[in-house]
Amino acid sequence: MQSADRTQLFFEDLAVGMRTVGRERELTQADFQAFAALTGDAHPIHYDEAYAARSSFGRCVAHGLLLAGLAALGASPLSARLHDSMVAFIGQEMSFLRPVFIGDRVTPEHEVQSLRPSRDKPQGRVRFTVRLRDGAQRIVAEGHHDYLLRMRAGAGA
Repeated sequence: MQSADRTQLFFEDLAVGMRTVGRERELTQADFQAFAALTGDAHPIHYDEAYAARSSFGRCVAHGLLLAGLAALGASPLSARLHDSMVAFIGQEMSFLRPVFIGDRVTPEHEVQSLRPSRDKPQGRVRFTVRLRDGAQRIVAEGHHDYLLRMRAGAGA
């Protein structure tokens, strides 16, 4: 999908296998600290270098939920094309496969995994496979996000 295209997409415009890649982002110590301040998750494994050095990671590691947030569809190029159809974000699951550290770069990608139209409303459930890759293109987190999207006026149930 082209990121410059702002044409609005609806449920019936999506197809299994459609894929979009978000922008690469370098994680900083300020990101770790801001996330801890926002959420209250201030475990020293995320910000205290001396503590983290004694852990199995050997250095400060990103919060899992920080990574999940960076994989949000809302931060992807596709988001601007779903403004008119978005009903709700209804669920997610994420597995963390590799640690991410300060200075690492991550890139989110979303791929339409399944489409399930509603039986009684002009909308449908879309499941996106979500992956977060590091600078070496290894998958560091993977899961899925589920959304309800409207169908075009006059379409569907």
